[in-house]
Amino acid sequence: MDGKKPSRTIKATKPDPFKAAGDLPTESLTDLCKGLPEPQRAKVAKVAAKSRARADGPEMGVEFKDGAVVIRYVHEEPDLAAILLMADMATCDPHFFAGLSGQVATIGAHGRKIDQGASNFLLSVVRAVQPRDELESLLAVQMGAIHSATMMMARRLNHVETIPQQDAAERALNKLARTYAMQLEALKRYRTGGQQKVTVEHVTVNAGGQAIVGAVAHGGGGQNEK
Repeated sequence: MDGKKPSRTIKATKPDPFKAAGDLPTESLTDLCKGLPEPQRAKVAKVAAKSRARADGPEMGVEFKDGAVVIRYVHEEPDLAAILLMADMATCDPHFFAGLSGQVATIGAHGRKIDQGASNFLLSVVRAVQPRDELESLLAVQMGAIHSATMMMARRLNHVETIPQQDAAERALNKLARTYAMQLEALKRYRTGGQQKVTVEHVTVNAGGQAIVGAVAHGGGGQNEK
């Protein structure tokens, strides 16, 4: 790290049933799910297995202290927590990690009020995208932010009182929704190098017909045409 000791841990504000399920031994999880129908037991097992496989980093705790935003991690070892979050962000650069963490921490801030839930939601979006490098991490954070803004405008559209309010909210909602779709497409293009792959599943040929695969040149009435 940069030599500065990260802040110590804080208590989680709420229990995390998914991480709790992921941390349970298989036998304990089986006992916990006794009495549930088989389809529900299968779902619980799937969530627990996915949680263990992803091994996500810790939650982010955010607060105002002495006029500054202080970031803490819900983990016993702050140094290890930072490394786990760097892995989630697909980076080994402490400056990138510090900058992106600061942006995530203040995304839901209003004045001196901090929205820790909004920050951890953005982290969850990054983990869901499973970025391969820093650029994908940046795009994932932007996608999470645009999604939150889209939902805010959708909620506002449902509570408008005048036609001008409705028009303004609808325009903003449409722009945000289109932006998210463009971000998703940009992520796909970046991951595939901008290449498109076309796969032909099957070809049906009627009786007496002929299937031709490849370039086909039609005669143009030249001298060699018989």
